[in-house]
Amino acid sequence: MSVNRPNWLKHGSNLRLVFLVLWFGCHVCYSQLEDTNDFNNPSVLPLFTQMVYSKLSNSTAALSHELATRAKFCVKDPDADWNRAFNFSTNLDFLSSCIKKTQGDIGRRICTVAEMKFYLNAFFFKSNNPGYLQQNRNCNLTAWVSGCEPGWACSVDSTEQVDLQNSKDFPERTRNCMSCCEGFFCPRGLTCMIPCPLGAHCPLATLNERTSLCEPYTYQLPPGRLNHTCGGANVWADIRSSAEVFCSAGSYCPSNTLKVSCASGHYCRMGSTSEKPCFKLSSCNPNTANQNMHAFGVMVIFGVITILLIIYNCSDQILTTRERRQAKSREAAVKKAKAHQRWKVAKKHVTEIRAQITRTLSGKTHHHDVEAHKTMDRGYSSDVGLSKYSSPESFSAVQPICEVEDDAATRSNERASETERKRIKKSSSQILKDAYSQIEKERAIELECKDLTFSGLVNMATFSEVRKKRTLMELSFKDLTLTLKSNGKHLLRCVTGSMKPSRITAVMGPSGAGKTSLLSALAGKAVGCSLSGLILINGKQESIHSYKKIIGFVPQDDIVHGNLTVEENIWFHAKCRLPAGQSKGDKVLVVERVIDSLGLQTVRSCLVGTVEKRGISGGQRKRVNVGLEMVMEPSILFLDEPTSGLDSASSQLLLKALRHEALEGVNVCMVVHQPSYTLFRMFQDLVLLAKGGLTVYHGPVNEVEDYFSGLGIIVPERINPPDYYIDVLEGIVTDLNSDVGYKELPQRWMLHKGYSVPVDMQKNNSSKHPVMNPDAVHNTNCNAEQTFVRELWGDVNSNFMFHSDTIRHNFLRSRDLSCRRTPSMWLQYKYFLGRIAKQRMREAKLQATDYLILLLAGACLGSLIKASDDSFGAPGYTYTIIAVCKLETYLLIQVSLREIFLLFFFSFWLALLCKIAALRSFSLDKLHYWRESASGMSSLACFLAKDTIDCFNTLVKPLVYLSMFYFFTNPRSTFFDNYIVLVCLVYCVTGIAYALAIFLQPGSAQLFSVLLPVVLTLVATQPKNSEVMKIIADLCYPKWALEAFVIGNAEKYYGVWMITRCGSLMKSGYDINKWNLCIMILFLIGVVTRNIAFVGMLILQKR
Repeated sequence: MSVNRPNWLKHGSNLRLVFLVLWFGCHVCYSQLEDTNDFNNPSVLPLFTQMVYSKLSNSTAALSHELATRAKFCVKDPDADWNRAFNFSTNLDFLSSCIKKTQGDIGRRICTVAEMKFYLNAFFFKSNNPGYLQQNRNCNLTAWVSGCEPGWACSVDSTEQVDLQNSKDFPERTRNCMSCCEGFFCPRGLTCMIPCPLGAHCPLATLNERTSLCEPYTYQLPPGRLNHTCGGANVWADIRSSAEVFCSAGSYCPSNTLKVSCASGHYCRMGSTSEKPCFKLSSCNPNTANQNMHAFGVMVIFGVITILLIIYNCSDQILTTRERRQAKSREAAVKKAKAHQRWKVAKKHVTEIRAQITRTLSGKTHHHDVEAHKTMDRGYSSDVGLSKYSSPESFSAVQPICEVEDDAATRSNERASETERKRIKKSSSQILKDAYSQIEKERAIELECKDLTFSGLVNMATFSEVRKKRTLMELSFKDLTLTLKSNGKHLLRCVTGSMKPSRITAVMGPSGAGKTSLLSALAGKAVGCSLSGLILINGKQESIHSYKKIIGFVPQDDIVHGNLTVEENIWFHAKCRLPAGQSKGDKVLVVERVIDSLGLQTVRSCLVGTVEKRGISGGQRKRVNVGLEMVMEPSILFLDEPTSGLDSASSQLLLKALRHEALEGVNVCMVVHQPSYTLFRMFQDLVLLAKGGLTVYHGPVNEVEDYFSGLGIIVPERINPPDYYIDVLEGIVTDLNSDVGYKELPQRWMLHKGYSVPVDMQKNNSSKHPVMNPDAVHNTNCNAEQTFVRELWGDVNSNFMFHSDTIRHNFLRSRDLSCRRTPSMWLQYKYFLGRIAKQRMREAKLQATDYLILLLAGACLGSLIKASDDSFGAPGYTYTIIAVCKLETYLLIQVSLREIFLLFFFSFWLALLCKIAALRSFSLDKLHYWRESASGMSSLACFLAKDTIDCFNTLVKPLVYLSMFYFFTNPRSTFFDNYIVLVCLVYCVTGIAYALAIFLQPGSAQLFSVLLPVVLTLVATQPKNSEVMKIIADLCYPKWALEAFVIGNAEKYYGVWMITRCGSLMKSGYDINKWNLCIMILFLIGVVTRNIAFVGMLILQKR
């Protein structure tokens, strides 16, 4: 068998190497390394160094696990932290040098686990001077050898064996004292050596004759010991106590005995073990500690600005272009509709002429038609008003005549064709064309109906079929009395009457007569009052809230979104409040019909405007306010002084639109304050109230003058009747030619209608004082005698009753009887989302200002506060989350007063701007929300839509801020870690701002948004000496935000920074394992505060 000689020699050399290693292992274990002649052998020294390193690794590993057990708050991964601190496998030169220096006695000089734990205990017990330890077996008052001095170490007796794994007992180490080896440190009070961790630089010290210090360290030679020299390093502690041990900034230390200057194009932070290359766009000079990343900041700034400009400009351009295209399509549809209608009129006229010519030539006369014409002309003269035929009975009476003219087969064919057309999806232009064709047709029918001839009646009947009738609702009330719960004052008393569909009822009276109170009582909006009497809907006693989906209420104030156009305002209410199954074409027809009837065609694409930004006129705004309720096709429409502030022409235009609504069966009830005579004659029914909420008249308008004439109250010539009646009820007109005083008018009306008169009104009939409730009079007399405390308690009690009544009213739920299925919550969420997005896009300048201030705040904070390694970047983070706290809590160095002042000036911008932006989301739209919620729109959809839009700012604003702050401060933590914390912080403060905006007034909310972060930060950073303070601090969001920032940065500090990291986290009470918990708590606070804000929306809304 042949043998490969090279392989044999190779295997033989390997065997010799294995035997040599085993021999050295036995030599170390049993002979305690007594043979010192072999350590100068270059082939033996590396092997012996590996054996020593193995023992050293076991002891440091045991120490690392001990530290992980005792200091879990600062050690996340014990193995990783050990590798970063004591894994010297890449360079063991300092061990070889120490072996040579100690002649192999290094094993007796290295500290055991017990001695290392003793050293680290000084930090856990918060010793004031970690470099000076407590007394122990080797260093005490009776025995103080040279090895107890800083920078020196001793050996154990040669007969004593040292177990480096011993974690309980100290060996007697007092022999052969000498200076500490290079790469180790020897603290004062211990006679052993501890290896310096990676990232440290521990050379031998040299004596400075001038300062008597052992440089680069800060200890001095002991007095009285002339032979004592400077040794090695003396302490490894936090950065403030042992900065000289750390590898200096601008240099890196591949081993704990070698320091190399950082080359150009690289940067080296303090405590670095290697140099890191700079990014391509950053600049790094030689010996620099940080890379200049301003170029990245500028790139991010320009990127963010470019994206925002594209979004806002393109979105605005998209909106403008879309509106322009819609306007063109609408104009084209109007032109086609008008042309088509003119063609139909011309065709009809030609047909009539042809028929007339045919009859003339044939000589035939249709006697039946002539007689019918004569009959209809006698029965319905041209001077009869249209109001007499606006009731449902009129339309039903006319219906048979329409059936004579219609052909059943034709109607069935038309229905079939219409069904087929609905199956085909129409374009927007076709939908607009159909809508305007229908509107033009209705106009033509309306013109023909002015003269009620035979053909006019036929067209009117057709008109009633074309315009779909609403659900007819008659509202009747009996002995309706409304009394304030606080003082017992009557707002309404014994009001009886009814409001019928297809009629317009005007409620009039002097100031304080209870006109708005009557409207609120009928609409179910009376809060803080006790209501008695009956309110019947179609003869049944049911809650008015059961029909809120088909009841419109126009408030006195013009609550319209100013940053939306007229068309957008009306369209939003149409989409959210019309039936969900209604086709788009029908909705377009409804919207266009409302805009056309209110005369808003010329301003449909104009912004409504706000106080700061001028928009449409006041009269047009008032009509838009009414149009929001007309577009939902109500069955009952309440209006609170819709003509106030309008001129005569605008008022007549509005009344004309309301009359069109009445023609469809709508029950219109409106409060009017002294209308003109022309306007007064356009009403059909009148409710006239006197002071105290008493009825003076309730009936048709054309009979009011006859009634008062019967009482001897005759309106003089050239005097407007409503003005005169109100003056009479005010007591201004005294020279009445009647034996009835104005105070007796309510009683006369009750007697006229056969109602029962209250006893107190009969007794006080002849009294000069106004009629009041006897209970109220008694309460007034009692109030005059009660003390201030009782009066104050009464006010508090009444206020509490009012708010409790409001909450009960808001949470009142009733069965839906309206038979209208409005869009679901998610569909309304979609509509709200589109509306709010448009509003925010039109606030681009305001948004740009917020981002500009954020950029300024980030640049100023980043320039003024650098991410110092000794504080883990706590100053910038503290001020980022709006903190003015005790800097000693988080900082390990002092900050000058100038920095504190400047940083405080810029500290609150980020969270403050985010809060102010969130305040704008709800503070400015409270009235709009209350109106929309009262009309049946989903409160949850509104809240979620606003929060979804604000999420854009939640994601972008931290990016804008960090683009300046991060690249100016250049912390060790990653950009993504800072971004995640900042996003959660902004999400948290946004939720708090929601709650402040909903529960407080705008001024108070802004004040609290500024003060609350400062107060919470002060509370969170106070010393937690008791459990109560700890619980209170845990409830403060700045505590969790700052902890997340510091932990994220502290994780990047390892090796020589381990004690600094543990000391700082222990002092501040932070846990390095709780970063995820901090993020979750910030997010949870944001969710909880949003839920609180939403509940506040439901509780505090005004129906």
